[in-house]
Amino acid sequence: MSYGNHGSSLRDLPRLRASRRKRVSSYDRTGGNEDRLTVAAGTTVTLADIEGPGSINHIWCTVALPLKDVPDAVDVDYLRRLVLKITWDDQEHPSVLVPLGDFFGMGHAKTANFVSAPLQMSPQDGKGFNSWFHMPFASRAKVELISELSAEPVFFYYYVDYELFDSAAEDLGYFHAQWRRERPTDGIPQGTQSNREYQVEGINDTGDGNYVILDAEGRGHYVGCVLNIRNLRETSDWNWYGEGDDMIFIDGEPFPPSLHGTGTEDYFNTAWCPTQTYHAPYHGITLPGGDNWSGEISLYRFHVEDPITFTESIRVTIEHGHANKRSDDFSSVAYWYQTLPHKPFGLAPVAERLPFPAA
Repeated sequence: MSYGNHGSSLRDLPRLRASRRKRVSSYDRTGGNEDRLTVAAGTTVTLADIEGPGSINHIWCTVALPLKDVPDAVDVDYLRRLVLKITWDDQEHPSVLVPLGDFFGMGHAKTANFVSAPLQMSPQDGKGFNSWFHMPFASRAKVELISELSAEPVFFYYYVDYELFDSAAEDLGYFHAQWRRERPTDGIPQGTQSNREYQVEGINDTGDGNYVILDAEGRGHYVGCVLNIRNLRETSDWNWYGEGDDMIFIDGEPFPPSLHGTGTEDYFNTAWCPTQTYHAPYHGITLPGGDNWSGEISLYRFHVEDPITFTESIRVTIEHGHANKRSDDFSSVAYWYQTLPHKPFGLAPVAERLPFPAA
């Protein structure tokens, strides 16, 4: 009995399975109704510590700041101050290290109802977080929640649903997720350029200076990202934040990469400078921005039907404005599977993660 070669489609549901289903949750061990953890500021709690072989198949959670709606509330940006950390098989470095809200599909420390295949934020007001990414492991899975709130505790409710097997499959990659940010991106002043020249003209024939979503080494496949943008350019002129081509470099290849796209909205499978909320199984716009594309934007693209494979390395990038001219607040979460050990990565200090403008 191992992970098996069947999928999870409706067609596969009749196939009988031999795995053992398990769950770790925050239910009240006394039999009462206090089905939550109270996580103090500045602490780390272990949500699950599982001996394998096995696979985490679903994570649900919701979190609340008890004193959010009062005049002297602090830490209201708690979705950037709470961090999800997952470590596989006693590795030295975690494979998932992402602010909680960003991991589940939306940045800016905000929530809203949306539906995708692997990630969802569900009512009320997107505060029910769900992940259906399968996360197999050979010997151990440790799931932790880190609180970097300055003062307040949070109430945290959760399920970690998983299954156990008799043996580990050798051909399975390990799930990874990484958060990055540039605030602002390294653009250029408009100077004497017209708005058209600044927004849509110019040359980028190297990919240098692109915003980097993922820079990984090893063998695996990239399965998507969430990209968050805060439009920092204040103008009444046409102020579209996009026009940035996606460029994905595989196994150290030179420019032009094998996967070179045509614009920000095109990589996220939309078109013509969208201003509307939209969510589909593999792509969507959860925050479309305000008038003239102002304010906060959040987009997702998942490569479920079209994973991008690499044998040595991958570098997933996108221009910030055409030819990298714009200076906006970019942050992202990349999701991928790969062999262990992976290229280590960290997480920016909490002061550098807070939504723009920083408190």
